[in-house]
Amino acid sequence: MKLINTICALFVMAALLSGCSSNTTKDGLPDGQNTLADSGYNTIDADGTKITEINLDKNISAAEALMQTAEFSDPSSPLSRRVIYFEYDSSQVINEFIPIIEAHGHYLMANPNQRITLEGHSDERGTREYNIALAEQRAKAVYKMLQLIGVMGKQVDIVSYGEEKPVELEHNDDAYALNRRVELVYK
Repeated sequence: MKLINTICALFVMAALLSGCSSNTTKDGLPDGQNTLADSGYNTIDADGTKITEINLDKNISAAEALMQTAEFSDPSSPLSRRVIYFEYDSSQVINEFIPIIEAHGHYLMANPNQRITLEGHSDERGTREYNIALAEQRAKAVYKMLQLIGVMGKQVDIVSYGEEKPVELEHNDDAYALNRRVELVYK
């Protein structure tokens, strides 16, 4: 009798679990649908223009799809620039990068569900601890500018890598200049 009850319980559980399946993929789109344009929803850019299609292949993330939009891929758009460089031993934003930060700030204000990570970096000169602190100060300087524009704090994360993730491995002034940066990474 106990065996029959156990077998019946297993059949009931199997039936319940099979009824919970879904016909959507992990990217939230129904099977066979690869773009937002296929969904029947209007996809509209921050300035109100219609986006024709954002590729949402299973191999790319939503952030990567965002980077494929005209605003983010057009070299003449300030949103296509997502690296802010700094002078040696400084966390003060250089004037030429202010319009870039402002453009990203306005984009984030227009898209309150969008999140961004500010990744602070430094060159290799100085101690590890000093470089992590300096890289954090650089990221916080960009963050303060975004806040002044009106970006909500919950949209922004700050990470300090210090000298740990250089883009240039050479040991000269040009390489050091490229490594003193804050990268704006959309999520």
